[in-house]
Amino acid sequence: MENNLYLAWSPDATIQGMGSSGGAVTALLRCALENQMVDAVLAVKKRNNSRFDAVPTLITDPELVHETAGAMHFAPLNMVKIIKEYLDGAMDMRVAVTCKPCDARAFIELAKRNQVRRENLFLVGLNCSGTYLPTVAEQMIREAFGENPQDLAGEEVDEGKLIITLKDGSTKEKDLEELVRQGYEMRENCLRCSYKVPRMADIACGKWGNNGKSATFIEICSPKGHEFLDAAAQNGALVMEPATNEQIEKRKQKETEAVENAQAREKQEIEAFKRYSSEERLKYWLGHLSRCIKCFGCRDACPICFCKECYLEPYRGCIPGGETPPDIMFQLIRLSHVADSCVNCGQCQDACPMEIPLTRLYSVLNSELADIFDYKPGVDIDQPPPLTTVTEQELSIDAPDIIGENSSDR
Repeated sequence: MENNLYLAWSPDATIQGMGSSGGAVTALLRCALENQMVDAVLAVKKRNNSRFDAVPTLITDPELVHETAGAMHFAPLNMVKIIKEYLDGAMDMRVAVTCKPCDARAFIELAKRNQVRRENLFLVGLNCSGTYLPTVAEQMIREAFGENPQDLAGEEVDEGKLIITLKDGSTKEKDLEELVRQGYEMRENCLRCSYKVPRMADIACGKWGNNGKSATFIEICSPKGHEFLDAAAQNGALVMEPATNEQIEKRKQKETEAVENAQAREKQEIEAFKRYSSEERLKYWLGHLSRCIKCFGCRDACPICFCKECYLEPYRGCIPGGETPPDIMFQLIRLSHVADSCVNCGQCQDACPMEIPLTRLYSVLNSELADIFDYKPGVDIDQPPPLTTVTEQELSIDAPDIIGENSSDR
């Protein structure tokens, strides 16, 4: 393959019917297992056939891969934690994993910190227009769309609309802004996310650019992506054709619109905070953080946290046990630990039973740190994290210029 942009689909009619856009991802994962290119596949599987309830599923039998077919916007799961916590960071196991852009970014950040073995991971990135919390989505289908949630067969976000497909094949659509006015909004972190195509993965897959064709638009982003797609094509698991200029332009247009909307949302939030004084901002955050019950849900859900012995545990002596709300240092220490590496996945806020807007806090600080250090978390695997390296200029500065002429100046 000489190009990086393709339309692909499964030649198997059954797999085609199961997938949301030609079944290319399902066919690729199955081929990787059959040809022992990976030891397992980690993907999302519906539980009890509900689109509002899903679980991460580790598959070693190629015959079971089809159970994970289809896109899901109402099940924002944390795929990274599974690899890091339960598969030992894929240190001794080759795993193909489907991942949203925030998942892929988290894998990159953890690889830099030697918490996952990047060379053992085949990251199948899935384009993401945003996700809804399951409880919000179920209520939205029932009340805004007037349908039984159990009749939902599929959903997609396109052209500023949420389009649902029912089991009888009929479709309904609602304007996203109208849904927001009715109280049904995507997860907050998704609204400000400007990473819609996961190019930090090995391949990026989605519908944008297929122009209504039952096919997946695939961008190859690494040599490993080339290797796996070549194998799938040569084994007859995938039919592939280079994307046309028209399809490429359409995909670019959709991505640009989505990114611009996200950047506008993020800018709006940051400017809103800047209109207030530092005292007013402090009062705002102290008010929210005073609701904390120290359940550790934010820490446990975060894909970036990896300390073996957390400094926040009472036995470490920094934060006293048995106090709620905890000392403000509880939140500040967590913030300082992940602010430079936060990938805006929103898992901390999803896990918070007190509905503290944690992602808003991390987003504002992360934006400032990104400007200071010229660093975007989880984008470039070869770029080291802030404060882990020194520049040539720093090395050339004489120590006395930094700390004074003698030790009494320190």
